[in-house]
Amino acid sequence: MTAFAHVDHPAEHPGVIRAERVAESVKNIANRLDSARANASMLLAAIVAALLVAANQVVDTWTEGHLLGAWIVMWTLAFAALALLAGPAQRAALSMRAGYAGFKAARKQAAEDQKLWDVALTDARVMADISRAMSAGASRDLKNYF
Repeated sequence: MTAFAHVDHPAEHPGVIRAERVAESVKNIANRLDSARANASMLLAAIVAALLVAANQVVDTWTEGHLLGAWIVMWTLAFAALALLAGPAQRAALSMRAGYAGFKAARKQAAEDQKLWDVALTDARVMADISRAMSAGASRDLKNYF
């Protein structure tokens, strides 16, 4: 007599599913931190940290009698820096982000142009298309010039 055993095995491993969920949540967190506001916050935190280090160096040189007053001055300086530098730090982060995006676009365009040129050096038809496009553009520019 023949008997068949039907054992249902899962098609996916539970550990792999958990790892995929962890990777996706890390990716989502990274996407949220990629915003301009996060960049501005990080830049502002770095500036304030530098100011606090400088203030701490000043506090260390004072005598024990003025230590409490020095700490009050240092924290007042920290909160004032947070209030005064929030706007400029955000604008700086936005300009750096825009500059980096422009740099990436220029690099991508240069790489694509180089690939097209490499193909054109090996294929006469592509070189003829480029030559025709350049001559049409040159004649159009001459018509606009005169």
